[in-house]
Amino acid sequence: MLRDANPRELDQIVVENVLAFDAGFWVRLAARIDLCKSDDDKKDYEELAENVMNIVDRLIHKTDQKIEQSTDVLKAIISPAMHEGDVKWPPRDPDTIKLMEKEISRREQEGQLDEGFLSEVSAQLRQAKQDGDKPGLQAMLQKVLQLYASRSIQKRSYAYKDVKDYTSISFLSTFSLFSGGQVVVPEKFLESIVQAPENEWNKVLLDGLTVGKGDVAPDDLYTVINKRIERVVIRTEGGSYQQRVLVEYLKEIQTRAEEVVKVLQGPTI
Repeated sequence: MLRDANPRELDQIVVENVLAFDAGFWVRLAARIDLCKSDDDKKDYEELAENVMNIVDRLIHKTDQKIEQSTDVLKAIISPAMHEGDVKWPPRDPDTIKLMEKEISRREQEGQLDEGFLSEVSAQLRQAKQDGDKPGLQAMLQKVLQLYASRSIQKRSYAYKDVKDYTSISFLSTFSLFSGGQVVVPEKFLESIVQAPENEWNKVLLDGLTVGKGDVAPDDLYTVINKRIERVVIRTEGGSYQQRVLVEYLKEIQTRAEEVVKVLQGPTI
């Protein structure tokens, strides 16, 4: 297949199967060249090997450039929390998070918060967890992903929907009149949590849930969280870092809500 492909097809084949061009592939190709019975066949395979190698080299170069660019973007975002090369977390300056949010917004508008960026943040976060000696760095990278997820999820509001879309939610806590229309109260509540800083989630949950001071039943909140997760899965590429980050963020909200509910309800007998 490689030998018969034209330059454009060869480029596409290599890109789509780049992981297949490992040491074993080159050994097999070298053996094939040695077994050639004619000089023409040998020359064809040698040219094929050179072309494939050039394509792989270009891919590696582009990947290196992308990693470097993603690293620069991350450095710019976390720079407000850096002091003389060291991470200061939690930040003492209350404006640090706002500056990070501002930079995330700017980088997003420039189209730089892509899979490469999320991959870089996730890789550094995994390394920080493995090292175990830099809790500040770990918390800061988690904050970067939280800020990204919060901004991404806020782009779509589902607070205004038909009753039929929420048959599993108790009716009394679902709808209220707002500006002549109907508001899905649990969805609106979820969006208020997403909009709030993570360190204020407990207060928002306390004020909004029926086990606290609010009108939203915990099960209704869990229902809209799961529905939002389903929407994320549908709208994002399966297995992508974007999907993973957004889903984990929503699950983090549910976990926090469950913890708050458990504390407020007290021990069960």
